[in-house]
Amino acid sequence: MSKLGNLGARLHRGEISYDFVGKRKIWYGISILITITAIVGLAVRGLNMGIEFQGGAVFTTPTKMSTSVAQAEEYANAASGHQSVVQKLGNGSLRIQIAGIDTGQSDKIKQELAKDLNLNPEKLAADLVGPSWGEQIANKAWEGLAIFMVLVVIYLAIAFEWRMAIAALVALIHDITITTGIYALVGFEVTPGTVIGLLTILGYSLYDTVVVFDSLKEQTKDITKQTRWTYSDIANRSINGTLVRSINTTVVALLPVAGLLFIGGGFLGAGTLNDISLSLFVGLAAGAYSSIFIATPLVADLKEREPAMKALTKRVLAKRAQAGSDEEVAEARAAGDDADDATPAVVGPRNQPASRGRGRGRPSGKRR
Repeated sequence: MSKLGNLGARLHRGEISYDFVGKRKIWYGISILITITAIVGLAVRGLNMGIEFQGGAVFTTPTKMSTSVAQAEEYANAASGHQSVVQKLGNGSLRIQIAGIDTGQSDKIKQELAKDLNLNPEKLAADLVGPSWGEQIANKAWEGLAIFMVLVVIYLAIAFEWRMAIAALVALIHDITITTGIYALVGFEVTPGTVIGLLTILGYSLYDTVVVFDSLKEQTKDITKQTRWTYSDIANRSINGTLVRSINTTVVALLPVAGLLFIGGGFLGAGTLNDISLSLFVGLAAGAYSSIFIATPLVADLKEREPAMKALTKRVLAKRAQAGSDEEVAEARAAGDDADDATPAVVGPRNQPASRGRGRGRPSGKRR
């Protein structure tokens, strides 16, 4: 068996463990810091919305253009007065996106671009995207997200309990906030592919969370009938028991996404892959983190507010304190026995009772 497999088996059996739940305040602090950073990024820089959401024009040149991407971007910025996005397609043509322009502006920009690129204006294809269409896409995305959240809460409340549903919802909001904040800080363009990626990561995040919750539900049956473990102890065992599984599934999912993001989008320059790959990469990592460090510790916090769980915690701690005191007494007795064994015995007359020598050397019988 591999070292990782052996580690997973030992974690599952409870032979070794890491106190995730006991150190939950540390994880909460880290998450709050990251979330605040993401919110500040959204507030200061905002999202770089794509042309599908803002409206504008897309110009496509013929194949085998000698003009570089940087030069074409300069031409487009000068002609439109707006920030443009230029991408080189696989057939050698250039795709020039200019957001925030109307039909009248697009005709003028097309003429100037064709002149700068030494092209016949008829060979420069132009597609217009209205802002109303992008607004409709954004509204549908928000509606889908809201419906998804409601269904998740209802399902988890029925399948598990409402505390787990609340914890899962907090974890999902945590993942979405961090992912959108990264988009704002990095400046990547938000496109319909980004929205698809965001909706996809919610399923991955929820999967890891449900795996831990299922283990926790199974191990906490009749928990109040024993005095060995608190709810936090069993929650921690559930995380450790599924830890290697969560890591394996996350790594396997991240590898192809990393290939799209760093090789396809970065090394090969296929910028269109960045739209969905960044949201998937950040979201998968954030989802795995929130399932382990946020969702389950939060369930333990909510659960241990119940009177029954408070009473259980008191009984468990009292039993552990009693066991500790009994162990100390046993150790003290063992130390005392060892000290007695080490003391040399006194030999000679002093070791005999005084009454034994009384009357020796006297004649027996009656006195005459």
